[in-house]
Amino acid sequence: MALNERSAIRPVIDRRALLRAAAAVGSTAALAAWFPAWAQTASSGLVAPLPTVNGPDVALRIARQTMRIDGKPFRAIGINGTVPGPLIRLRQGQNVRLSVSNDLDVDSSIHWHGLLVPFQYDGVPGVSFPGITPRSTFLYEFPVHQAGTYWYHSHSGFQEQEGLYGPIVIDPEGVDPIVSDREHVIVLSDHSPLTPEAIFRNMKVNPGHFNLQRQTLGGLLAGRDQPLKDRIDWGKMRMDPTDIADATGSTYTFLVNGHGPRDNWTALFKPGERVRLRIINASAMTFFNVRIPGLRMTVVQADGLNVRPVEIDEFQIGVAETYDVIVTPRDDRAYSFVGEASDRSGMARATLAPRAGMAAEVPPLRKRPLVTMTDMGMGDMSGMDMSGGAMAGMDHAAMGHGAPTLDMSAPAPATSMPELDMSGPAPAADAMAGMDHGSMKMRDFSAAPQVQRGPGVQTISPMPMDRTGEPGQGLADVGHAVLTYRDLVAVDRNPDVRAPDRSLDLHLTGNMERFMWSFDGVKMSDHHAPIPFIEGERVRVNLINDSMMSHPIHLHGHFFELVTGHGDHAPRKHTVIVLPGGKVTFDVTADAVGDWAFHCHLLYHMAAGMMRVVSVRPRGEAA
Repeated sequence: MALNERSAIRPVIDRRALLRAAAAVGSTAALAAWFPAWAQTASSGLVAPLPTVNGPDVALRIARQTMRIDGKPFRAIGINGTVPGPLIRLRQGQNVRLSVSNDLDVDSSIHWHGLLVPFQYDGVPGVSFPGITPRSTFLYEFPVHQAGTYWYHSHSGFQEQEGLYGPIVIDPEGVDPIVSDREHVIVLSDHSPLTPEAIFRNMKVNPGHFNLQRQTLGGLLAGRDQPLKDRIDWGKMRMDPTDIADATGSTYTFLVNGHGPRDNWTALFKPGERVRLRIINASAMTFFNVRIPGLRMTVVQADGLNVRPVEIDEFQIGVAETYDVIVTPRDDRAYSFVGEASDRSGMARATLAPRAGMAAEVPPLRKRPLVTMTDMGMGDMSGMDMSGGAMAGMDHAAMGHGAPTLDMSAPAPATSMPELDMSGPAPAADAMAGMDHGSMKMRDFSAAPQVQRGPGVQTISPMPMDRTGEPGQGLADVGHAVLTYRDLVAVDRNPDVRAPDRSLDLHLTGNMERFMWSFDGVKMSDHHAPIPFIEGERVRVNLINDSMMSHPIHLHGHFFELVTGHGDHAPRKHTVIVLPGGKVTFDVTADAVGDWAFHCHLLYHMAAGMMRVVSVRPRGEAA
């Protein structure tokens, strides 16, 4: 039965009122005090494994349904009657057939996120296929070349936000090198009683609509917010240092396997077991900071590919990333699994326990982070006086939340790297980072295309930095070990270690006041020419974030090697977070002919225009 939207929104109105009341007095402590009590007014614990379908033949049906979150009904789109959809279990080397039926009144689709498939089965309407029309069935059929943890989701409209997503686990052909006694799949997501269209409309009208954690006079007096001088300086720039996330806990409930914090989804273990947690961020807009208080995690896989074990206490997982971790709980007690939203406006919560019905203390929400000068692309300016000099009189209102206006009338200079002669003394270690060690010279990058950002685009990165050694916004001073991209080292040697043939700079651009998002200042709807690659070429891609928000960038149909100093064991990923004012460099081999989506995986950023198409063309006359 369809829900009345007014009644569906009512459960969240009280929650928003509490958040507004706390924000009105600047009380992060009030939020922290309220949330655990709310989270633990729960059932004794829900032990409910995800429904599983095994390959090679899988039938999926997309339909509207309702789902219950923390005891309340919500409107949703599910697969085979569940949100998330069923766990699809495959084996490397299989030829799989996935029959997808669409019972909706509108077109739908399924994209197999991270899977290397022929482009016509990649599942992106308007790019790789027309979509699945209402009351019809589409057969995806392809060989499975890989193993690991992946997921699937709709690439049609906002259906992903409404629940059309699910996990994929592919077992290796031989013995799995990751040894574990037990495993659990954990799908993190966000869900709202508001329609996605209403969320998007509110963001377009007022990008800060859902931010209820702004600084207040009470926070200033209590010492919880910026000191007065910093408040004045940031006020002169007309910037909001609390602008971390577009959509927050004021509209979202954060879920574990489709269940809210009060549902207390529970994963069982026996003390002393090696437990593998396959963690997937299937949310529309939320970066999660994942930790298990009292239990260290060992990262063993990133985006489905094995990495050398890294022991940490916490990691940030961007939208569409996956991480596999091993935990070994030795005590006969429960542990809280916490997925805290990066702006700390709420959390997903589950329990690891030796028996059903147990619960551990849920930690309070930590103090919300603030944007720094580094996030503005200006490096560490903590000691600079912004009241004069270069920062004096800067009015950022004309650019929304941007930084100093830069003249975009002239094209940016092409990036070039001269050939390096390896016959002489070895260059410094940082110059060698990410270089192909099988080739004796880097190639001439002087043919890189020039970039010109468009009208109305903010540019806040006069000095973009490689921030891959940082743990993510708000995690620098948490007092324990937090994962960074530079910690990741591939177990296997990279399959292609050639030097890049050319370099390509892509700027992540936007206007936060107008909620405009794009690559190189041009949104997808205004730019029909694809980014051309030639089959087999190696391209070095530099993603330069000209905005004050983090962006998880995903390339379909390929894995790429992050240039983080690990040579031929660089970590290979399909999605990477580019921090504000930051730069991420990766090398990619264009080995899959076809048209492939390339986009920010924040759903509303993609919808607003931050998407392009990469076209890999065959060599020779056919190109």
